[in-house]
Amino acid sequence: MNMIRNSRPTYGPKLRLSQEVDEQKYRQTGEDFYSKVVRIADSLKDSDKHFEEFKDVLLHMRFIPAGRVQNAMGAARQTTAYNCFVSGVIEDSMDSIMSRATEAAETMRRGGGIGYDFSKIRPRGDLIKSLESRSSGPVSFMGIFDAICQTIASSGHRRGAQMGVLRIDHPDIEEFIAAKHNSHKLTSFNVSVGVTDEFMVCLDANIPFQLTYYGKVYKEVDPVNLWDMIMRSTWDYAEPGILFIDRMNEMNNLHYVEKLEATNPCAEQPLPPFGACLLGSFNLVKYVDMEKHKFDFEQFDADIRCVVRAMDNVVDRASYPLEEQKLEATSKRRMGLGITGLANAGEMLGRSYASDDFMEFMEDVLCELRNTAYDASANLAIEKGPFPLWNHDKYGQSKFIQRLPQEIQDKIKVTGIRNSHMTSIAPTGTISLTADNVSGGIEPPFALFYDRTITGIDGQRIERVEDYAYSLGIKGRTANEISVDDHLRVLIMALQYVDSAVSKTCNVGDHVTYDEFKDVYYKAWKGGCKGITTFRAAGKRYGVLNEIKSENNNQPKAEACFIDSETGKKECD
Repeated sequence: MNMIRNSRPTYGPKLRLSQEVDEQKYRQTGEDFYSKVVRIADSLKDSDKHFEEFKDVLLHMRFIPAGRVQNAMGAARQTTAYNCFVSGVIEDSMDSIMSRATEAAETMRRGGGIGYDFSKIRPRGDLIKSLESRSSGPVSFMGIFDAICQTIASSGHRRGAQMGVLRIDHPDIEEFIAAKHNSHKLTSFNVSVGVTDEFMVCLDANIPFQLTYYGKVYKEVDPVNLWDMIMRSTWDYAEPGILFIDRMNEMNNLHYVEKLEATNPCAEQPLPPFGACLLGSFNLVKYVDMEKHKFDFEQFDADIRCVVRAMDNVVDRASYPLEEQKLEATSKRRMGLGITGLANAGEMLGRSYASDDFMEFMEDVLCELRNTAYDASANLAIEKGPFPLWNHDKYGQSKFIQRLPQEIQDKIKVTGIRNSHMTSIAPTGTISLTADNVSGGIEPPFALFYDRTITGIDGQRIERVEDYAYSLGIKGRTANEISVDDHLRVLIMALQYVDSAVSKTCNVGDHVTYDEFKDVYYKAWKGGCKGITTFRAAGKRYGVLNEIKSENNNQPKAEACFIDSETGKKECD
């Protein structure tokens, strides 16, 4: 009897750190990895057959749902299965600001990060006629949300995260750009400037650019100088990020029913007011047969179809912090399926990161993901109906939909589609770690091994963690060994196949000049990017990971800060 009881194969991560993080973040009390998988698969199944198929995908870690899905689905605790949200519209009134702050508190209490657009708040010094006083401006009101996030984060081990956005034409944009040039203000925020095409055209032509609020022109600025202010800040402090908000809306499948003005904290999901991001990533290393030097596209295709069905069920079976978020999610049914382990998988196949062979492999994978996901969702629409706001004519006019193969476009015209959006590439920091430290998202590894500081009940300890491919004897290229242009090349390629957005950091080496650095952002706009983030280790802000030398063998390693990349919260010990 003991042999029978113990004959179940061992599933889950092999690294001790990966096991511990998975247990701490994603399992209920007393659950092992297998039990967690059974709970999730059972909560999202459509049938017994679907349960077995999805369970197999999860047991072998070929697909890893985002942390909130793992943590919430089928669990007794009342947390949301959605990682992040975008706030309702923040109007220029104290009632609206405080209402959104209250909603933010409830959302973060239930485990969600939030993005906000503060552009509707009047500029600093503007007259408030009803009070005969002056406005303190959007940056000051961000402090309210920052304090709430800090308070909510202190009630549990999951850290809060927020994204603050201000349009580049807002009169307070210069104050916003410099708002985090310190170590103590807005520490719960990532910040990004919402850059318009109008600004970029003025920058191109060196035409004066107007800062306006509700049609009133406050001043004209030199776009070159304003752009330089943003670039200098990013060069030194790694913020603000850039969101090309017109591009976000131009490429939006739901251009006909919503306006995108903000993103989730990691920026892989531009979302409308009360929008929510439902995320999960296919672990590409699990499809690589190193002996045959082959990627298993047949298994990949089958898994995508199984996962689309399961993730669609999250929409109806999840708990939502706010009713407005539930209405938004169920009327559009968007999801963001992505990939992780891309760099490792490519290197395992002998394709060096960002090389021509690698780019060909990456394109094949992303094309397969996009096409199969859309086809699966169209099939699901036949069975369960299209998403409620699907419009036969207008949906097909989306510039992204028009990139699909004609046969899939024709199919959607007939069947409709179950989910408005299908793909998104998140940073996947924590879930990639729980999969034995595969390379996160579409990023190369920062280092081939690093020492990570773990904080537990008994204090802190340092643990060596190797990159997944490196542990197999494969020495791939690291982030700092890749030119910033190659990073950008990977980002631009990915965006061609992703309907939401891509979270990617373009590492900037010490040899890159400031003028070359600025040119990266301009190239990103010209290349069709919806946004871009860079990281320069030599900047004034201490990096998330800092390369140091091993005392014993002078080999490069890395000292890691505590980070939860699902939320975008970045802090160093």
